[in-house]
Amino acid sequence: MAKVAAHAPVKNHLLAALPSKEYRRLLPHLESVSLSLKQVLHEPYKPIQYVYFPESGLVTKIVSTEEGANVEVGMTGKEGMTGICCFLGSGCAAPFKAIVQIPGVAKRMKAAVFRAQARRNDAWTDLLHSYMHGVLSMVSQSAACNLVHNVEKRCCRCLLMTQDRMESDKFPLTQEALALMLGVRRQSITVVASGLSDQGLIRYRWGKVTILNRQGLEAAACGCYQLIRQHFHHCGTSS
Repeated sequence: MAKVAAHAPVKNHLLAALPSKEYRRLLPHLESVSLSLKQVLHEPYKPIQYVYFPESGLVTKIVSTEEGANVEVGMTGKEGMTGICCFLGSGCAAPFKAIVQIPGVAKRMKAAVFRAQARRNDAWTDLLHSYMHGVLSMVSQSAACNLVHNVEKRCCRCLLMTQDRMESDKFPLTQEALALMLGVRRQSITVVASGLSDQGLIRYRWGKVTILNRQGLEAAACGCYQLIRQHFHHCGTSS
């Protein structure tokens, strides 16, 4: 993992929401790092060494079954952090794998330091409580969505959530990554992407997505997208 310039401006929304005095207290413990494609930040049920606060890129939470099936139950961009379960205590480990789907940069902090800082910083604690509520809502809603909605609706939800976190109409996302996130075969993504392209909603070429009609994509998505977004806004964090 390559380090990037330590003086790079912090773009993570969770860190930016802290009072400047409290952020300055955390700053000596934050390290700037790059996030590479398919990099695994956390393994399921294993101790978390670092928590990450993305400034760009996308990290997804992937749950695997004994049969080898994989499905995404949440994602993190510059709005939040990975490893939030460390906030619950030193013995906590996430039940999912956190993997980088879109490369970027992040601030990272040792998990032990993160827990210590959270205990002594009331503003930090309140913010993390709110963010954790949003994450739990996203994970539960995503699980329900994966169960009852078809691939096209889920794909639209996923693309909208990704666009929100990338803050751009264009972003790199391979069909392989999208298939992993949705728990389907790559051929299914090819069919769905072709259909969305024919409707003039997106353009998908060479592993890059361009959102052409945001309003139309929202109409084609399941209602889970708006519910997840509302949960984050209700908690005072952006989606």
